[in-house]
Amino acid sequence: MSLRKYLTSRVFFTQVFLAALIIAVLGYLFMHWLTFTTNHGNEITVPDLSKLTEEQVEEKLDGIDLDYVLLDSLDYRSDYPKYSVVQQDPLPGAKVKEGRKVYIKINSSGFSSVKVPDLIEKTYREAVPTLKALGLEEGTITYIPNLGKDMVLDMRYKGRSIKAGDKVLKSSKIDLVLGDGKASYEEDIANDSIRNTSEELPNEQ
Repeated sequence: MSLRKYLTSRVFFTQVFLAALIIAVLGYLFMHWLTFTTNHGNEITVPDLSKLTEEQVEEKLDGIDLDYVLLDSLDYRSDYPKYSVVQQDPLPGAKVKEGRKVYIKINSSGFSSVKVPDLIEKTYREAVPTLKALGLEEGTITYIPNLGKDMVLDMRYKGRSIKAGDKVLKSSKIDLVLGDGKASYEEDIANDSIRNTSEELPNEQ
């Protein structure tokens, strides 16, 4: 049989059909196997681990075939229990594959201490950002007579004066005593006395 007759024969078309069928079946089986091995469509919703202890996190994730990795502890936050989860990645509600690791950061056991910065003779606008940069908070603002308007004259913590270098806990409130931009009563009296004395002195010729 010539090649031309073979290519147009029923035998050739039957073989082509069978070959295509085998390829289609193998392709289907391969895709099915790939889907099974990659857990395609079998996703797990990441739970909210916020405020859970590490032991509670392990128990919760083990129940849904997820794992966790503790990255670090963060500065103490009073709105979270000690040693509880503050941050997680992936976030709650995310869809992940079985066995995926969830990275967590936990709350420290308490506030760390920081040194009070030197704010004396700095302006109020300079003092507040400096406090916040160190994790401290602005407390009560008090004004006293002084020509330095809004200039820090004293720093106080829990009612007592403190100085630069003293240690307080993070998130502590530092009260500031500022100048009101006006001369004090004593200065007014002194200036008036000097003025009156000058006026009473006789003119020397």
